[in-house]
Amino acid sequence: MSIPEIMHSPAYRRIVETLDAEHDRTVADIVTLTEIPAPPFNEGPKAAHYLEMLRAHGLEDVELDGIGNAMGLRRGAGNGRLIVVAAHLDTVFPAGTNVTVRREGTRLYAPGVGDDTRSLAVLLAYIRALDAAGVRTNADILFVGDVGEEGLGDLRGIRHLFTEGKYKDRIDAFFTVDSPDMEGLVVGGVGSKRYRATFRGPGGHSFGAFGLVSPAFAMSQAMLELSRISVPAKPKTTFSASVFGGGTSVNSIPNEVWVEVDLRSEAPAELARLESRFLAIVEQAAAAENHARSTAQGPITVEAKLIGDRPAGSTAMDTDIVKHSTAALKAHGFEVRHVYSSTDANIPMSLGIPAVKIGSGGTGGRGHSLEEWIDVEKTNSVKGMAAGLTAILAVAGVAP
Repeated sequence: MSIPEIMHSPAYRRIVETLDAEHDRTVADIVTLTEIPAPPFNEGPKAAHYLEMLRAHGLEDVELDGIGNAMGLRRGAGNGRLIVVAAHLDTVFPAGTNVTVRREGTRLYAPGVGDDTRSLAVLLAYIRALDAAGVRTNADILFVGDVGEEGLGDLRGIRHLFTEGKYKDRIDAFFTVDSPDMEGLVVGGVGSKRYRATFRGPGGHSFGAFGLVSPAFAMSQAMLELSRISVPAKPKTTFSASVFGGGTSVNSIPNEVWVEVDLRSEAPAELARLESRFLAIVEQAAAAENHARSTAQGPITVEAKLIGDRPAGSTAMDTDIVKHSTAALKAHGFEVRHVYSSTDANIPMSLGIPAVKIGSGGTGGRGHSLEEWIDVEKTNSVKGMAAGLTAILAVAGVAP
């Protein structure tokens, strides 16, 4: 069915009515899930709770997979095709962060409330709406609450789903529902390489051993050279020296310092070029420090360890998932922008499987901050949810 056919059907009207009638329940689910902490690599409690929510919604084959993703299957007409609709369980916030939701009018404030907890609740609302409307899709739909999307999680949940999970050879298309934004349809995955570069040396007293090589000077030189790299504006390519550590005391030459660096590009070739230049820079900085000062107690060494690797990729504009998603969003009044970002969709895109990131509806802001918020005003919220579900239905197909 085309987007107009879906939107003019009695089933669609019933879907929208259900999303509207059940909106308070969706908001309650957002609050419940947000207040279960899910720091990186510790998503277990939220995954367990979400698993029971999926089971309560009547899905089949409800399970935690080998990496910790919570998932359940809504069977279609049985032709074997499988569509994945996912939202990530984890947030960027460390253990101990206060995740109590504060409500002011139609706004909810809490770390992680929009990225990506709202989306988890929206997936449940989709299931309820499909059931209430009696919709049977042609394809099976696998609903997934996945782990490891943020930070050093390195997309491990969706990576496992596509490379090791039991459905890995069946998935034909992939939606990740992430953040409220409905106008930025992600059709390209920004690739990234993340390194921890550790510089080591003999160390010593800052006064008594003055003149010995210092890993701090080597690291500083490396960061200065990194700042001087010229990168293209298109395809957008970026670098950042993000986290630093090391040292012994203020009156000591450090024997170890480290920096974590984030390298990104929309294009795999540019990312590879940037990575190669960075690795050369850290080696050259160590060599320069060994040449500049005494190595009598030992030289500077450097170890560049890869700590994150998100593959780049894209979904062609003429694929059904992009065409249907674009049409569905426009039909609901959204001004669509086709954009690149770093999301769970990177993994299927890099494997040549059609994938997009679509929003969860409503509005929000201050993502990745303690003042993160979403607006759950019903009209805009339901409109966004309806648009997303329309796109999913167009890709999955609606059985007679």
